[in-house]
Amino acid sequence: MRLTSSTRQRILEQNEGFTKSTYYDERNSREERIYTISGGALNIRAVGKTSWADSHYDDEWIASDEETHRFLYKYKWEMNLDGIE
Repeated sequence: MRLTSSTRQRILEQNEGFTKSTYYDERNSREERIYTISGGALNIRAVGKTSWADSHYDDEWIASDEETHRFLYKYKWEMNLDGIE
């Protein structure tokens, strides 16, 4: 399946409410990313901690086309792709 922009949009619309969490843990930092499909877009929330003085962060944004493409390519096997080729 080619993940063209129209195919990506169909997958997003068909998987409304899908949520996936990923974790990254290294010696001086830790991050959790929560990916949620809502309103036909992929929303990303990053919550993390570093060893620096401003050690906590909590950011949220709508994924770019490139971020959406990478996410769908990596996790498409977990999603409902019925009728999408």
